[in-house]
Amino acid sequence: MSALALSVLLSFVSAVAYAGGAIVQEQVAVSSPGAQQYAPLRRPGWWAAVALNGLGGLLHVVALAYGPLSLVQPLGALTIVFALPMAALFVGRRAGATAWRGAIMATVGLAGLLSLVGASDAQSLDTAQRVAAALGTAAAVVALMLAARAVHRHPAVRSILLATASGVAFGMSSVFTKTVAVDWTGGVSAADLPSLAVIGVLATAGMMLSQASYRGAGLAAPLATLTVVNPVVAAAVGITMFGETFRYGTTGTALALSCAVVAAGGLILLTTERLAREQQEARTTEAGTAASGTASPVAESTAADAGAPAADPAARLLAELTLPRDVRMPVPLPSPGAAPDDEDSVPVPLVSYAPYYGGPYVPVAVVDRHRVRVKS
Repeated sequence: MSALALSVLLSFVSAVAYAGGAIVQEQVAVSSPGAQQYAPLRRPGWWAAVALNGLGGLLHVVALAYGPLSLVQPLGALTIVFALPMAALFVGRRAGATAWRGAIMATVGLAGLLSLVGASDAQSLDTAQRVAAALGTAAAVVALMLAARAVHRHPAVRSILLATASGVAFGMSSVFTKTVAVDWTGGVSAADLPSLAVIGVLATAGMMLSQASYRGAGLAAPLATLTVVNPVVAAAVGITMFGETFRYGTTGTALALSCAVVAAGGLILLTTERLAREQQEARTTEAGTAASGTASPVAESTAADAGAPAADPAARLLAELTLPRDVRMPVPLPSPGAAPDDEDSVPVPLVSYAPYYGGPYVPVAVVDRHRVRVKS
């Protein structure tokens, strides 16, 4: 097998590993309580997702060693394309046509954008640039987390913000990794320890933020956002700090911007699809609640327009009651001309009483007001 074919194969396996890790993360997020939304350390599934993501990253690095960057990086965008059929096959989570269109748009746009980024000579960042990059990354991640907390009532928007923060963290982790790799060619020094610490912090933060982004938002939208934001941030830093450029001059720059628009449109399509699904679920829940409880005024008016009688709670209650034909209670009263000790049972009519309209039927005895005059 040639080096190019091996690089392509490793890229495909890396994308499959990333997709499997994302599916496991989403399943763990669904079944974990709110207190464990960032790091469910006691869940074996979460550690399995960590292992899958680590395997995907390792295979991606090996693929870069055997193949060119212009080929390996676009193939990494296939993660979202593999994730959707894998989720339908293994966990029964099927994606709609809108989700598929958004995923394909995001993948094609990202692949085209990465294929247009040209290579440059290996160079590192000085201390001031590293400090500025670390502080800027921390500020961006914290701001996105605060924004996600502010919109916690909208799970889809919250998920996109957290996935964006995760992509920023992973992308900047790649930037610092490249910087340390360039420094290692001249020998390892103590000055690289802060950069290694930043890589560890950013990678951990990216993993925790990606875990939280899957909570209550499905799989497609957060995974596509993370898959697009991660390399785009790394490419943007490479262009601004490492001297990388787009291929084919002005034409390549215009094509790259067009690909970025296509990828952004795919993300927007995935987000709106998730919002529409949330609204549909909310309407379904409300309809189920209305069906199990009292009929709503709209349903009653519709039934009245159709000629059906309105569902009156009092009428339903009275219809369920079974009363004897003679609702009178025998009360001993003196009969006319009889001795005081002689008492006959005289039926006395009953009346109904309820503390409020439609209340329970409580029979109460009422003595007949008709007086019998006894002549001596």
